[in-house]
Amino acid sequence: MATLIDMPKLSDTMTVGTLVKWLKNEGDAIASGDMIAEVETDKATMEVECFDDGVLIKQYCGVGDEVAVGDPIAAIGEKGEEAPAAKSSAPAAAPTPEPTPAPAAPAAAPAAPAPVVEATPAPATTAGGRVKASPLAKKIAADKGIDLSTIQGSGPGGRIVREDVENAKPGAAAPAASSAAAPATPAAAPVATLEALEIPVSNMRKSIGKALVGSKTQAPHFYLQIEVDGAPLAKLREELNAKLSVLPPEHGGTKFSVNDLTLKAAAEAVRRVPAINRSWEGDTIKQHPNVHLAFGVAIDDGLVTPVIRAAETKSLREIGAEAKVLIKKARGKKLTPNEMSGSTLTVTNLGMFGISDFYGIINPNNAAILSIGATIKKPVVNENDEIVVGQVMKIGLSGDHRTIDGAVGAQYLQALKEILETPAMMLV
Repeated sequence: MATLIDMPKLSDTMTVGTLVKWLKNEGDAIASGDMIAEVETDKATMEVECFDDGVLIKQYCGVGDEVAVGDPIAAIGEKGEEAPAAKSSAPAAAPTPEPTPAPAAPAAAPAAPAPVVEATPAPATTAGGRVKASPLAKKIAADKGIDLSTIQGSGPGGRIVREDVENAKPGAAAPAASSAAAPATPAAAPVATLEALEIPVSNMRKSIGKALVGSKTQAPHFYLQIEVDGAPLAKLREELNAKLSVLPPEHGGTKFSVNDLTLKAAAEAVRRVPAINRSWEGDTIKQHPNVHLAFGVAIDDGLVTPVIRAAETKSLREIGAEAKVLIKKARGKKLTPNEMSGSTLTVTNLGMFGISDFYGIINPNNAAILSIGATIKKPVVNENDEIVVGQVMKIGLSGDHRTIDGAVGAQYLQALKEILETPAMMLV
C-alpha cells in the first residue's frame, strides 16, 4: 500500500514550505534515509528525508509550489501501483497543474485578419496579461534582473519554472515574432533599464519581517555608540595573517577577518559585564551562563544569524573556523534551525560595505545587538594634543530597556573598547 510523504515541520514557526528542487523523480527507487526533495522553510533550505522503501510513484507538487505543513508532496509505493488521491488543506498545495489560459479578447474588429503565426511561442500569460511563473521563478528572475516576458516556460501550460530562469541570461531579448523581414532591434543594456516588479515574499523574508516587527514594537530600544581606535586591531590582524596565511592548513594555516576578531572581543567583553548576556522572559529576566553569539550573514533572501555556542570558551582560531563553516552553510541555505536559534547576544557588521555607523534591531530575546562599522581614516587628537591621522571604528549598541539599562550598555561598550584597543588580551 502506498505511503504519503507529507510536508514536514522543519522549524517551530514553519506553516508552509516552498518546494525548491526534486532530488528524486517519479519512477525512481527509494530507500529509507534517501533525500527526495529540497524545501525552503521560513529559515533555510532543507532536504526532506524519506523513511520508507519503494518507488516514487507520484509527485503532488511542482518546483516553486507552496505546500502547507502536513499536506502530501509525494507517494511511495510499489512499481505500477496507483497513487492515492491527495487531500490538501491549502490551495497552494494542490497537485493539479495550472490550466491553459483562455485566449485574450481580440484587439481589433471581428473582421480583422488573423495574425501571422509567431516563429517562437510567446510566454504563457493569464487572461489579465500577466506572465505565468512559479513564485520561485519570479524571485530568481528579480534577483538576476531578468524580464520574465522574455522567457519561454517549460512547465504545464507554458508556466515558467526555476530551470527556465536559471538557463536564461539577464537582458535577453524577447522571443522573435512574425515577419522574418522585420529589422532586429538590439537589446537594451540591463543597467539602463528600470522596470516595475512584483517580487514574491519568500518564507524566510516573511519570518524575518514577523520577528523584527515584533522586536521593534515590543522591545523598547535605546541606542549607544562608542568610538574605538582601530589601529591596534588592524595591526594584530596583519601580523597574524602574515605568518599564518602562508602555512598549509595541516600546519595551522588560517586567515582571520575583522569579523573573527570582533566576535572574539564581543564574547570576551561579556566576561567583564555579564549583565549584557540576559533575556526578557516576561515574568523573569534570565542571565545566561554562556555566550551563545549570533552574527549576521547576508544572503539573497535577507539576513540569517547563525550561532556560535559558548563563544566565551573558544579561542580566536576556534571562533574563526566555526564562523567560516557557518557562513558557508548560510550562503548555501544549509543551516539547520538549531544553528540559528538560542542566541544570547548578536553582532552585525556592515563595515565591509563601507558603512561607518548604524544601529541594528535586537534579535529576540537578546538584551542587545552590536553594530560594527568600518574602520575609517580621519583626523584625531592624540595624547599629546596633536592632530594626526587615526583609524576610527564606531560601534553601536541597541539595547532592550526592559532587560538592561543604559549604564549596563555603556559599561559593556567600555569593556569592548578596551579589549579592541589592546587586542593581545584576546589571545591569553
